[in-house]
Amino acid sequence: MSSFENNMDDNRREESSLTGIYGRNCFSNAVMRERLPKTVYKELLAVQAGDKELDPDIAEVVASAMKDWAIEHGATHFTHWFQPLTGLTAEKHDSFISPTGDGRIIMEFSGKELVKGEPDASSFPSGGLRATFEARGYTAWDASSPAFLKEDATGVTLCIPTAFISYFGHALDKKVPLLRSMEAVSRQALRVLHALGSPEVKRVVSTMGAEQEYFLIDRDLYLARPDLIFTGRTLFGALPVKGQESEAHYFGAIREKVLAFMRDINLDLWKMGVSAKTQHNEAAPAQFELAPIFASSNVACDANQLVMETLRKVAERHGMMALLHEKPFRGVNGSGKHNNWSLSTDSGANLLEPGENPESNARFLLFLCAVIEAVDRYALILRASAANSGNDHRLGGHEAPPAIISVFLGDQLVGILDAVAEGRPWDGKSGHKLELGAASLPKLPRDLSDRNRTSPFAFTGNKFEFRMVGSSQSIATPNMVLNTAAAQVFSEFADRLESATDVHAELQAIVRQSWQAHKRVCFSGNGYSPDWVIEAARRGLPNIANAAQALPHLASPDAIKLFETHKVLSRAEAESRAEIYLDKYAKQIAVEAQVMVDMARRLIFPAVTEAVRQLCDATESFAKLKLDSGPLSENAHALSAILSQFHRECATLESELSALDAIPTAVERASRARGSLFESMEKLRGFSDKMERMVDRELWPFPTYDELLFAP
Repeated sequence: MSSFENNMDDNRREESSLTGIYGRNCFSNAVMRERLPKTVYKELLAVQAGDKELDPDIAEVVASAMKDWAIEHGATHFTHWFQPLTGLTAEKHDSFISPTGDGRIIMEFSGKELVKGEPDASSFPSGGLRATFEARGYTAWDASSPAFLKEDATGVTLCIPTAFISYFGHALDKKVPLLRSMEAVSRQALRVLHALGSPEVKRVVSTMGAEQEYFLIDRDLYLARPDLIFTGRTLFGALPVKGQESEAHYFGAIREKVLAFMRDINLDLWKMGVSAKTQHNEAAPAQFELAPIFASSNVACDANQLVMETLRKVAERHGMMALLHEKPFRGVNGSGKHNNWSLSTDSGANLLEPGENPESNARFLLFLCAVIEAVDRYALILRASAANSGNDHRLGGHEAPPAIISVFLGDQLVGILDAVAEGRPWDGKSGHKLELGAASLPKLPRDLSDRNRTSPFAFTGNKFEFRMVGSSQSIATPNMVLNTAAAQVFSEFADRLESATDVHAELQAIVRQSWQAHKRVCFSGNGYSPDWVIEAARRGLPNIANAAQALPHLASPDAIKLFETHKVLSRAEAESRAEIYLDKYAKQIAVEAQVMVDMARRLIFPAVTEAVRQLCDATESFAKLKLDSGPLSENAHALSAILSQFHRECATLESELSALDAIPTAVERASRARGSLFESMEKLRGFSDKMERMVDRELWPFPTYDELLFAP
């Protein structure tokens, strides 16, 4: 039995001792407290809090302890684990061994190796920040995120979360801007708190919990679909005879096969210190969700990358494939990543906690209005942060929010803010209890608001849920934008509070003026209604339909001014990201188009041709026997007519693909890809899906939606 199989057996044996499992493969603060000298541990905590720079001598001690811990757990290699602008993670493995010169080895890992790595950066996207021949890049240890061990069939590897920068210090990854934004929002929120009379607060932390939605399908069926293999979504496929109409899947009993998968997911994540907590069936057939406990935005971002990687890895062990595309199947729910964002002080106080009487919680109302104002003012940048090709298919239906950014607060908070703005007392009630009408059932406290599943940015008790983020995306960019936008509004509020002679009166004036100016972004109705599109336009809210239109706003003058003001991104770094994401967007659609052409010519056309031939043969046989061959002839003619249209559209799509290559700029390529190229893809699919419904199942060349979504 292999060590990998032994590890899997260990997983199962240790299920009954979760406290012994959790964090076993995580070099957490608890582990460091046990293994480091007290003075070193104290110094490292100060580094994590941003109060001190890392001393090389401290790094040496930490590296030695980390190496010993990793080797004790079976590690042979280490890697600087980072998040380049591909949106994926990257790693280069080095072994701990060091030859002694006499044919033997010792196990070494220095402070220098812990703190700094030097991967070849030439093949990672830079958006013009560096030339291809300039290969040098650096990875730098992020002491605020714990190192962890990854176990797989090759053994155990020590993974050290790191930032990734160019030779000249430009951020080439998603972590560096996120960390900068966390510093910015902390700095400006502290100014507000200190002005309000809370000098004891030393740090404000943006916190996050990312709910991850995904599909699970049979691996053999997946391997029979080139579109799923190469693009992550089905480019062809007629709707199944039964979809999610009965809503029987949502929160339903989980099948044993899936439960076995979920058990191993949990154990693998728990061992790495990732707090997977909630799991359930989602609304679509074969769709599921995993949700963690809150952590700081940086740690939560790293954890979510591990969640996505682990979902894929464990699914394959179980003979399945985890699909993280935002819309792998047309006509049923897409998959999002609900980004639950809040702000907490270093003492653990949640700044977005309304308390039992929010109408008298002035600090809460101030921070609430600041977030609302930030979302309204920077809606275009926020929309861009959640833009990719998958979300173009997902947004606007099946529980995904529309592309119009709006905030849901609920009637009570809207009523309170209206009262403040109008200078009158709040005449409503807080602290309602739900009477359930049965003595055996308890009275339940009612939340401040209901939930609006069509809202892109909803207040859900003591946090905001940004529901627009796509399931395949890194959460780093959305949270970077949220933090920076909030920091800007906090800084303006702080300016006023710091210069005020009557802070309480100024606070009330800020809340009143901010709410009056930005309440337009708040909407409690049905975000899917056509009336909302009209109403949003009347209010002046932007409606950015797709990523080709959204992504340029990451480098708009407003965005650059915002990012540069708070030292989160330089102009060059902001422009590089827009360039990279637009280029990736156009390439993804182009790949999809090429896969469609290949499937059309090599799979669908031959299959339908055979179906028409069989119909013609059957028609001729019926006619010889003087049987009614009319239905057969009609079907043959109808199918042949659609096949001709399909063939012509395939040629049009090939022409559109050729034209795309000649377009010089990323903005123009993205626009063309989303325009005429995408339109041709949709037409081609329409013809194929019609033919799928007419062709014998045995002849259709790849698994259908019925098989993919309802396989046992």
